[in-house]
Amino acid sequence: MQLAHTQQEPVSRLVKQQSKVLIVEDETLFARAIVRRLQKAGYECLHVENLLAASAALRQFSPDMVLLDMRLPDGNGLDLIPDLVAKNATVIVMTAYGEMSDAVNAIKLGAIDYLKKPIDLEELLLAVQKAEAATHQSASLDYSRQRNAHAAEGVELLGDSLVVQQIKSQIQRISQLVSSDAVPPTVLIGGETGTGKDVAARLLHLSCANKDKPFVHVDCASLPTELMESELFGYEKGAFTGAQNSRPGLIEAAEDGTLFLDEIGELPLTLQAKLLNVLERRVVRRLGSTKERAVPARFVAATNRDLHEMSQAGRFRQDLYYRLNVMSIHMPPLRDREDDAMLLAKHFAAQTARRYGLASPNFSADAITRIKQYTWPGNVRELRHQVSRAMLLSNEGYISAKDLALPNVQAEVSLPEVATPMMMPQVNKPVTLKEAERDILLKALDDAEYNVSRAARKLGITRMTMRYRMDKHKISV
Repeated sequence: MQLAHTQQEPVSRLVKQQSKVLIVEDETLFARAIVRRLQKAGYECLHVENLLAASAALRQFSPDMVLLDMRLPDGNGLDLIPDLVAKNATVIVMTAYGEMSDAVNAIKLGAIDYLKKPIDLEELLLAVQKAEAATHQSASLDYSRQRNAHAAEGVELLGDSLVVQQIKSQIQRISQLVSSDAVPPTVLIGGETGTGKDVAARLLHLSCANKDKPFVHVDCASLPTELMESELFGYEKGAFTGAQNSRPGLIEAAEDGTLFLDEIGELPLTLQAKLLNVLERRVVRRLGSTKERAVPARFVAATNRDLHEMSQAGRFRQDLYYRLNVMSIHMPPLRDREDDAMLLAKHFAAQTARRYGLASPNFSADAITRIKQYTWPGNVRELRHQVSRAMLLSNEGYISAKDLALPNVQAEVSLPEVATPMMMPQVNKPVTLKEAERDILLKALDDAEYNVSRAARKLGITRMTMRYRMDKHKISV
């Protein structure tokens, strides 16, 4: 058994770990030529001359790939293939003329390719590289499917309120359009932070015919500005300093699945024109490339900002806004979803109990009252975190209002910076949260001379949210 040691690799080779190749071949001169050529290409090689040595190398060397001769001194290479496949090694068989039946049987047993002797070394290297690429792609796809399947578990828009049922129907209608249209319509999901925009995007993906395709989530707010272009569009080798290998971008990675652009309002203006071109022409071009690649993916964008107002102010391209806003979904804040808060609280508590092996949770009467009355400024995300925290800290077998540790409800309803004396409830006349909200909206609109955008800024909410609440309270301008 001869272990061929390789010299130190250049920087470009250090990007990924060396692949190990086991050569099982009794023709020593030919085997040494293979070792030299593969070493030069950056592979770590080990040469053995018979099946017995190959079995030992399989345990000690753990090869990623095996070049296997059929006729060996101690038997037929076919006998080794099941063990190689069981160890997840990629197998390429090398067979002499007239042994094609062995090659066919090898493929049936799990070999990925076969080469007929005499073999050109460049042809052999190409076959090794193609087999390696195919194996990596297969592993990547398997991982992507497993990850997406795991992420899809439990993806559900919970709620019995009318507004949630309407959103579910809207998602279903849009999904049907996506399934029947050659160019899927873009979808813009709006709503406050924590309302479940990412859940709506996943449901759109899972409701479509291509739900088994990739779902690529791009958080535009967390991508560094200097890396955003190369991450989205990809690059070719040598496109910039440090680009030692070609790499597809996230747009390409979505293939014919879904690309979810979260927090799209954070995308720099310099990249908005490139994204618009992708949406209009359905092609993408990597940095440093002259080749355009087709983009079959569907695009879903989400934002908690008012893109219309941003486009009016020149902070977001108007043409991109109109291109994204072909179909729109508005995720309502939790305070506008009637009794859904308690339903969600029970769901998150049960979820936490299962995760940590705790007893099934219960809520005390004061906890139920507090959950229903609290306005949840952080929406569903805040509810999930507060309930999970209370579940873990509670020692009494149930969740109490004290465990939830929520601020006092009356402190939220009183908004001295907006409310005026004539709006404040009389001592002998109670006011509901819904009535107080309507009065606040009317006062803000009056102060802004019924300019909706200005009123929304005054209240610290987006124009889309302002419009939603005006419709809810039947306020027209």
